[in-house]
Order: sequence, then C-alpha cells, then structure tokens
Amino acid sequence: MQSLIGTGVALVTPFKKDFSIDIEALHRIVNFSIDGGVEYLVVMGTTAENATLTQNEKELVINTIVEVNNGRLPLVLGVGGNNTMQVVEELKTRDFSAFEAILSVSPYYNKPTQEGIYQHFKAIAEASPVPVVLYNVPGRTSSNMAPSTVVRLANDFDNVVGIKEAAGDMAQALQLIKNVPKDFLVISGDDMIALPIVLAGGAGVISVIGQGFPKEFSEMIRLGLNRKVNEAFKTQYLLSDCIDMIFEQGNPAGIKHVFQSLGIADNTVRLPLVSVEESLADRLDKFVKAALK
Repeated sequence: MQSLIGTGVALVTPFKKDFSIDIEALHRIVNFSIDGGVEYLVVMGTTAENATLTQNEKELVINTIVEVNNGRLPLVLGVGGNNTMQVVEELKTRDFSAFEAILSVSPYYNKPTQEGIYQHFKAIAEASPVPVVLYNVPGRTSSNMAPSTVVRLANDFDNVVGIKEAAGDMAQALQLIKNVPKDFLVISGDDMIALPIVLAGGAGVISVIGQGFPKEFSEMIRLGLNRKVNEAFKTQYLLSDCIDMIFEQGNPAGIKHVFQSLGIADNTVRLPLVSVEESLADRLDKFVKAALK
C-alpha cells in the first residue's frame, strides 16, 4: 500500500449558512488539498460530520469528491460503526471501484472487549472487497484498541493493511511500530505527533490541519520520511500553535474556521457542534493572515 504513505487528509463537509451542503466549496477544498501536494484523500471520516448527514447527503458528498478528484489521488472511504452487521452489509453492497481502501473505526459506545474488537474487524476483513485500515481513537470510542489486538489482526488477515492510530500515546505508537508486520502501515491520527511517529518508523498521517495547510504539512511529512529532521521540525514548530487551536473547541469547528479565513468555505457546523468562539476565531484569523505573508 505505497499509495497510503505520506499525508492523507480527512476532508470536511462544508455547509452554507442554512446548513445545506455547499458543493462549490467542496470542489474548492478537494482541489486545494490536491494542488497542495497531499498524497491521498479520506472521505466520510469523523471530520466530515458524517454523524449529522442523511444517507442521501453522504452519497452526494462521496460522489462529488470522486468526481472532482477524477482519479488524481487515491481515495479512502470511511466505513465503520458500532453495529457490525450493518457495516458488513454496506461492505457487501457498496461499489468500491473508486476507492483504494476503507478506514474503519473501532466500535464506539458499546465498549467491547479486545476479543469483541477483534471479532468485529474479523467480520469486516472477511467481507471487505478492498484493503482495510483500522482506526483507533479512544477519545471518541471510549475504548482503546490494544497493540496486541492490532498485531493479531495484522497477522491474521492480509487485507488489514494499516492503522490510523489516534490514541495520542507515543509509547503505544512505538509499540505498534515495533511489533506489526514489516509492510503494515502505522499512520498517525494525531497531527501534533505525526512527525515523531514518522521519524520512529510510521508511514505518515491522516490529518485535519493538512487540508488547511496542505503544502506545508505534506512537505513536512515527506521531509520526515526522508529523515531530514531539522527541516521537518521547522515546519512542525511553525504549525504547532495552529494545530492546538483547531482542536481547542472541537473538530471540525477549528479547521472550518481556517477555511473561512482562507476564503475557501464557510465555518458553519451542524448541531450539536457549534462554530468556534470569537476569541479563538480572532487567533485563527491572525495565524492564517501571518501564514499567507
């Protein structure tokens, strides 16, 4: 899966002020990321606010991104949930011809045991017609996918090819990198520690900030992959304040305000999320203005 080495971006779903999907803005966001040099695009991840989209809206977003991308970059589709049978049914019925792989989140809310997590992904691996990238984000799922479970899945299923690791735990990331099979991709799901994970042997990142600053962030990751450490950390430190800010009041409220500052899309989010407060908006505006000089 060489196509998933480097920077992938978890695309937002832009809304108009009336909360309808802004298709023109979605065109701009996709092209901005591609023109900025990212390696691949992730469709319908958490950052897309997919929990607040109807099924028809999801299909509209997916079809629009496929059309705008027009085969230029690999696409990864988010297909996950806490109802295993429902996820398996989608895998059996959806057309994946436009997609390189799926990104599948560890079951949320149910809080399964490690054996339950293994059996969930076993069912997904056996049903999926495309490679599977696991997604561990305990801050959202309320349960951590242990490295031993990941290693077990990686060894048992050839089509389980990687993990987006977003526990925010560098020690856990190191344990994964050390113990997974040679070609298994450990992908950072945390923008702030993406570079350290790459330098430790990780394959890259699925990023939020990377769609707001695609040129700078993707080049930083490429520098890290090429072991140009000092140059890479210059960009890390330039972007670190903004990385903190875009998550300060929730994702994707922060990155959507970056898009508003860039003139690419409105900062509207759907309830229960709300737009960033004025004080944070001012700080983000100042950062973007300075970055554009």
